[in-house]
Amino acid sequence: MSSTPVVGVLALQGDVREHAVALAEADALARPIRRPEELAEVDGLVIPGGESTTMSNLALSFGLMEPLRARVAEGMPVYGSCAGMIMLADKILDGRDDQQSVGGIDMTVRRNAFGRQNESFEAPVDFTGLDGGPLHGVFIRAPWVESVGAGVEVLAELTSGPAAGRIVAVRQGSLLATSFHPELTGDHRVHGYFVDLVRAAAR
Repeated sequence: MSSTPVVGVLALQGDVREHAVALAEADALARPIRRPEELAEVDGLVIPGGESTTMSNLALSFGLMEPLRARVAEGMPVYGSCAGMIMLADKILDGRDDQQSVGGIDMTVRRNAFGRQNESFEAPVDFTGLDGGPLHGVFIRAPWVESVGAGVEVLAELTSGPAAGRIVAVRQGSLLATSFHPELTGDHRVHGYFVDLVRAAAR
């Protein structure tokens, strides 16, 4: 791999363009991914926000679910934001009975944990491993992490408000997930953190 990694953005739903812009600012080459053969050509992948049940069904319809699981099992770095976090969870609470995930992170997440669309909010997020002060967290029908396994590093918890103490960012190996949407803020530090994971995995 060259010093400019190729990072796919799962382009079935969600903030695809915004993630592509953030990845470019983090010195990666972003590509939309809709087919298994496109997935095979990237060094890492971003799973954006959206509606996790719909995203899961579309991944199945496009023949992407099993290739996604295979690439995760092989060690491909993946970053999931909001619905992407749900897609990377091994266990989902408040999901549909038939809802499937890619899995890979030993965590249990709760869908729409912070409430409905009109209960979306913004809050500062202290993210372990990032310099420059707190992130501006945008939470839109966001999940939170109910529990994590021993191999999962908690990178951020909310520090104020009624949801104080809730886990909103985690990492397990080359897999990264956040409840919030850094692609919407113009602050590309989370994407830079992920691109560094992609580079490290390729060494």
